[in-house]
Amino acid sequence: MNIRERNHGDDLALVDIWLRSVRATHTFLSEKEIQAMYPQVLNTYLPSVRVWVCEDDAGEVAGFMGLNGNKVEMLFVDANKRGKGAGRRLLNFARSLHGTLLVDVNEQNPQAHGFYKHYGFEDVGRSAYDDSGRPFPIIHMKLAG
Repeated sequence: MNIRERNHGDDLALVDIWLRSVRATHTFLSEKEIQAMYPQVLNTYLPSVRVWVCEDDAGEVAGFMGLNGNKVEMLFVDANKRGKGAGRRLLNFARSLHGTLLVDVNEQNPQAHGFYKHYGFEDVGRSAYDDSGRPFPIIHMKLAG
């Protein structure tokens, strides 16, 4: 697997990975809510963070991660490529850059929470609402460097 910085030609493929991943893990969101978020992810969220892409051994994009300093703002692995090390590889790369890492996880996404716990993150707080003010509780997590 290879980690590289995103180029703008990746954006549609990355948002498609986001879409497949969210459909597989964010069961608390309706399809209408997911579709409404698609242009925001493409036009607002991806450009606002530094994005790193994980390619598998065949050169296909397996997942991606968006960092804002030491905060993991997004980490999505293609639903068809989960469990093959792309997420761990991306976090290892983030640790090599920053040491201590922060991440916020939807409480209703136990798969993601379990993934980060297994990696070594600890719960450090909780918010009743997400960043958009919706009643989707957020678990704040930290991995000490």
